[in-house]
Amino acid sequence: MAKRDYYEILGVDKNADAKTIKKAYRKLAIQFHPDKNPGDKEAEDKFKEAAEAYDVLSNPEKKQRYDQFGHQGMDGMGGFGGFGGGGGMNMDDIFSQFGDIFGFGGSRGGGGERRVKGSNLRIRVKLTLEEIAKGVTKKVKVRRKVQADGVTFNTCSACQGRGQVTRVVNTMLGQMQTSTTCPTCNGAGKMIDKKPSGSDQYGLIEKEEVVSIEVPAGVAEGMQLNVRGKGNEGPFNGVNGDMLVVITEVEHEFLKREGANLHYDLYINIADAALGCSPQIPTVDGKAKINLEKGVQSGKILRLRGKGLPNIEGYGKGDLFVHINVWTPKELTKEQEDFFKSMREHDSFQPKDLKNEKSFFDRVKEMFS
Repeated sequence: MAKRDYYEILGVDKNADAKTIKKAYRKLAIQFHPDKNPGDKEAEDKFKEAAEAYDVLSNPEKKQRYDQFGHQGMDGMGGFGGFGGGGGMNMDDIFSQFGDIFGFGGSRGGGGERRVKGSNLRIRVKLTLEEIAKGVTKKVKVRRKVQADGVTFNTCSACQGRGQVTRVVNTMLGQMQTSTTCPTCNGAGKMIDKKPSGSDQYGLIEKEEVVSIEVPAGVAEGMQLNVRGKGNEGPFNGVNGDMLVVITEVEHEFLKREGANLHYDLYINIADAALGCSPQIPTVDGKAKINLEKGVQSGKILRLRGKGLPNIEGYGKGDLFVHINVWTPKELTKEQEDFFKSMREHDSFQPKDLKNEKSFFDRVKEMFS
């Protein structure tokens, strides 16, 4: 089943400002809140759908990408609408990220307490062009906080495990009841009872772990992927944070990247330029043989379609542009020098047909047409 348009879900137009988007989401979130619709699977799905739409439209970067590419452009962006996808979303995700919409943060526990979310980890992963071209599974060692063995908890006596404290205030209109996050346990509903030596105030210790990261083909320098649940564990058996993976490209020895396209500078000597040749050039998946006709000119650009990188949005592959450079020798033997002197005035060595040769700007324009 195709995903619904995010603007349609929230009932706003594309020009809606952040305040309007938040107001629309809050209205839907309250309408389909699981506490108001216990056991209603349809209401739960609409609650999640609204949260996914708000996650994208409330983030300027994600919103811009969605406006340009639609749902397909969300791959690799992180969050509900990105790496990991909205389908993997659960209630803990929603309440931990958007809890302030309802008047509290964190995630709900079974008794109404707030489940505290652990902090995110941020790492960098280096990728070669070959890995970017095919996609790759990277295994990395990270140190993340996890709950230490032997930690025990007590129910918070201030809120009796609810995570919230209720106050009754007398006003001119009568008594008004307000609920706020419990200041004693910070909304967790629990307090540390016992913790082993070496753990922090929340009973957490650092532990080294190997994490597998699925990197899709076509990622680019600076792009951020979100691996859910692989950040630090939340205190008091809370929700795990996420691992934010920032992509760093390793510069290729020969190929230069420009978006999904690649560029290669091919240098040939005067003899090859005059006689024609069939050199091999590097590509991201090996080598390719190209044919250069007799009299090929320096500055000519050959376009090898589909020999670039996959497009991250899934729109096919880029191209490989081969830039021809004729290398002029700086030193000549006496025999070679005599030859070129004898050819200096020869008709075949005179530039001609220049009006039929494309200019540099024409070639660049043709590259991207």
